[in-house]
Amino acid sequence: MLEDNKSFDKVSANYVSLNPISFLRRTAKVFPNRSSIVYEDIKFSWSETFERCKKLASALKSEGLERGDVVGFIAVNTPELYEAHFGIPMAGLVLNAINYRLDAKTIAYILSHSETKILFVDTEFLATANEAIEISQMQIKVILIKDKYFQELEPSKGLDYEKYISSNPLEGFDSNPSDEWDTISINYTSGTTGNPKGVLYHYRGAYLNALGNALEWDMNVHPVYLWTLPMFHCNGWCFPWTIAAKAGTNVCLRKVEGRSIYKAIKKYKVDHMCGAPIVLNLVIEAFSDRQITLSKECKVMTAAAPPPPKTLKAMQKLGFSVTHVYGLTEVYGPCVVSTWKEDWDHLPLDEQANLKARQGIEYLVQEDINVIDVKTGESIPWDGKTIGELLLRGNITMKGYLKNIDATEEAFDNGWFHTGDLAVIHTDGYIELKDRKKDIIISGGENISSIEIENCISSHPLVSACAVVAMANEKWGEVPCAFVELQNNEILSESELTEFCRENLASYKIPKKIFYENLPKTSTGKVQKTKLRERLVEKFA
Repeated sequence: MLEDNKSFDKVSANYVSLNPISFLRRTAKVFPNRSSIVYEDIKFSWSETFERCKKLASALKSEGLERGDVVGFIAVNTPELYEAHFGIPMAGLVLNAINYRLDAKTIAYILSHSETKILFVDTEFLATANEAIEISQMQIKVILIKDKYFQELEPSKGLDYEKYISSNPLEGFDSNPSDEWDTISINYTSGTTGNPKGVLYHYRGAYLNALGNALEWDMNVHPVYLWTLPMFHCNGWCFPWTIAAKAGTNVCLRKVEGRSIYKAIKKYKVDHMCGAPIVLNLVIEAFSDRQITLSKECKVMTAAAPPPPKTLKAMQKLGFSVTHVYGLTEVYGPCVVSTWKEDWDHLPLDEQANLKARQGIEYLVQEDINVIDVKTGESIPWDGKTIGELLLRGNITMKGYLKNIDATEEAFDNGWFHTGDLAVIHTDGYIELKDRKKDIIISGGENISSIEIENCISSHPLVSACAVVAMANEKWGEVPCAFVELQNNEILSESELTEFCRENLASYKIPKKIFYENLPKTSTGKVQKTKLRERLVEKFA
């Protein structure tokens, strides 16, 4: 029998807390001269990025802040926000990357709730940030990230980011966390039904999901990654740390538009990018307008609303290889992936697209996944029909909600994280989302998946986007109602679209009303169904 494990201790020789900052140190050492970041006419090597991150950390250390204090960032995908993902944790502080599209009142709540001590602000959003600080009545030091397009918004006072990090970095300060359970960042949920919740990420989860991204995507060394996903969203799904681990090149975009995506892919030979289905639609439009396909494959990871099979098929025809993932803010972004099997390569494109539209199986670095009956709590059968709530558990699940024990305990009921999403499990163990709990339509006792109807309508060649919500009905309780965006300048009558649905859906699933309107979306491309329900109330008031 081996010796009792209790006779062995964790020492520095055999145990080090997992820390994604180690990726940057290693890459700067091994590949110092390789390109780390390009942004318009700005270019940095990995040694330069490492030096700049150390300078940021040193400047923050000189502020006299305590370990665990929060530093906020309101910025687009520029080098400064990328550096924040390393420099702020290096200083023992917590990164709070804030959605720059939020209103001043919501930002004020986030600043106050997180007790943000210093705020870095892109000059484009300075007016909103100043208003938020005024509303919060907090004393917050502001550092400006100056951009050439918004110099006119620069006030006469305020410290510039470049000047702030201009001093020589401190030598020898310990940038490792005391414990990998320490908080590395805080990410706020969208707050569609009240104040947003602060989701706490630990170093262990950030490290593991950064590696999980590379493993699940089969990412080669030196990828060229285009930042079409906001870095403020789940810390860019942990990809700032992933790209450092793989010694890749970060291609930054200030504005995520079809033309700029197209130009960046062509100029820098981009081979990896992420984004919601709305980004995929921008790509399809940009490339289709030019009637070209890629000279080499570009991998795309997509999440948020499940992409319609039509979109996946169009991307594949253009030369993009799409990987569909699923996740939430509470699980560091992607944690479930629709892993592709070679057996499916011979299938027709339509069938391949339908398989890719499924959410799939748990990430290698996520411990487990389950779907349970919401009434009994028992696991549902793998039949592709029975609907239950999706549960997750493992090392890439949040520590909890900041200052909200009740919500944390509710989310972690019975040792699982309850996503609030409804799904089925297919016979091969792959899960497929059917709806949010709050979005499922119960008509005459029948559960109707809004996603199924949305996929059907989105497959119509004249439809650009679609969202389905429940509409009150005296006879059935509620029935489906569709909000539809058409392709540019196209005309499609309600009766024509209804007939199309009749050919592809069971009769009780056909929308009883169709409105042609622009869909309200969050900054990450998710349709705001709460606002659509509000529109329904106004229409029938």
